[in-house]
Amino acid sequence: QVQLVESGGASVQPGGLLTLSCVVSDYQYINDCMGWFRQVPGKEREGIASIDSAGQTTYADSVKGRFTVSQDKYENIVYLRMENLRPEDTAMYYCAADPVVFGTNCYTWNFKNWGQGTQVTVSS
Repeated sequence: QVQLVESGGASVQPGGLLTLSCVVSDYQYINDCMGWFRQVPGKEREGIASIDSAGQTTYADSVKGRFTVSQDKYENIVYLRMENLRPEDTAMYYCAADPVVFGTNCYTWNFKNWGQGTQVTVSS
């Protein structure tokens, strides 16, 4: 059974930097999608970044230019580097991963495998 475990969440000041990690175990596929999402209590989950097996990335406008998604396909780890953090980035961050057919749009993919989340708090 696929398991995803996020880490790296913390409390930081505005303008700060964090890198989240997501280790995906029992998982090895040639074509897959990985994504990062976030959710604030009382609001819908927001997709913020995705990456496919070829390394193609897509970002939400709210994080474009500040966040970078990357992956280590050998170790099955996906990262989210977050720079210039803002108070509105405060949320629980989740990663997701699924095997897919080559050419799938990972940003709009309806993921089935999810991690438990890691909290990011941005405040002064």
